[in-house]
Amino acid sequence: MKQFKKGEIPDLSYQLAVKKPIPVRFIQMREPFEVETLHGSFRGKAGDYLMVGMEGELYPCDKTIFEKTYEVLQPASSSL
Repeated sequence: MKQFKKGEIPDLSYQLAVKKPIPVRFIQMREPFEVETLHGSFRGKAGDYLMVGMEGELYPCDKTIFEKTYEVLQPASSSL
């Protein structure tokens, strides 16, 4: 079994890929919250986002991560 250490990128022949643009529902929370996810219970801080995934799963997203990785679609679509 190969093992990879945190912070060390192995010297392998990597390919490049771009993540598909998959719209998700979200809401920015004004207060701390806790949500049961597919991987256990997680907490979000006030200002973090509650996300609804493709399969209807809920998960928190840190405000800084959300703002770096998501672009808000305008106008909001209720069909998702």
